[in-house]
Amino acid sequence: MCHDGSGDAESGPESSENPSLAAPGRRAFSRLLIAGSGLAALAACTPEPGLPPSSASSATNSASATSSPATAAQTATATPSATTPAADPAAAAPGTIPASTAPSAAGPAAQQSLTDPASPWVVVNKHRPLSPAAYVPSDLVQPAVRLAVSGEAALLNSTTAAAAEKMFAAAAAAGTTMTLASGYRSFATQTFTYNNYVNSRGQAEADTASARPGHSEHQTGWAFDIGDGGGACGFQPCFAEQPAAVWAKANAHVFGFVVRYPWQFHQITGYYYEPWHLRYVGVAAAGDMFNRGIETLEEYFGLEAAPAYV
Repeated sequence: MCHDGSGDAESGPESSENPSLAAPGRRAFSRLLIAGSGLAALAACTPEPGLPPSSASSATNSASATSSPATAAQTATATPSATTPAADPAAAAPGTIPASTAPSAAGPAAQQSLTDPASPWVVVNKHRPLSPAAYVPSDLVQPAVRLAVSGEAALLNSTTAAAAEKMFAAAAAAGTTMTLASGYRSFATQTFTYNNYVNSRGQAEADTASARPGHSEHQTGWAFDIGDGGGACGFQPCFAEQPAAVWAKANAHVFGFVVRYPWQFHQITGYYYEPWHLRYVGVAAAGDMFNRGIETLEEYFGLEAAPAYV
């Protein structure tokens, strides 16, 4: 998931490092949707259910990366192919990936591991924890971009950092200012964040609002959250309409990024729409997903949906 608690005032150290991140975030949005209430309060920021935000055009392409090989016992690989565009997930039973989108063996990109955390194709969700659970990237660096955080949250792995620098520069050249709002999150930080939710709201609600330790993409260094230079709607549904989100949705694929938790795909990804959460998968894969209209990594790699923990 994306901003695992640091968008809430009581959730963790990132909010204290950056008070601007303390506004209610996707967690509140998720709880409202799950409870089936409060939709009127979201109307100003959120389009009609089933319809994508009006100003958010599509996105995805990327800067290439290589992955570290894992052992045969630990590695799963995939090579996507040019199949039909992604079907509406609502048309399939919950927990089922539409068969028409499953990749085959003849694709445009070299095979990458889906389980090795050092691979740009690693898929981390509620069914697929990191292994090892306390994984730490060996090449964490601070990218030369505009930062809204400090400490470990300002770090990315070196490949993601290089691609982010190019993307932020291109956005700035187009008149859009992005900020890095949340990057790497260690196992210890995620444990602290998740436990805060469990202690204050119970595990059932915590599991809708924060990734369990070892299940967060932020821990891989391949994912980060963006903010808008104007500072509006940080980690809120209305962020989808901010210039940074609109530009990223339309152009992030050129630099190897996808919007990991797209609109109305929570029954596949396990998380509600997070227009701020970008995930690096490499130029070939991101561009292929964009061109074929495939929205999620689960669909792209033919993996089962992960709406809840198993």
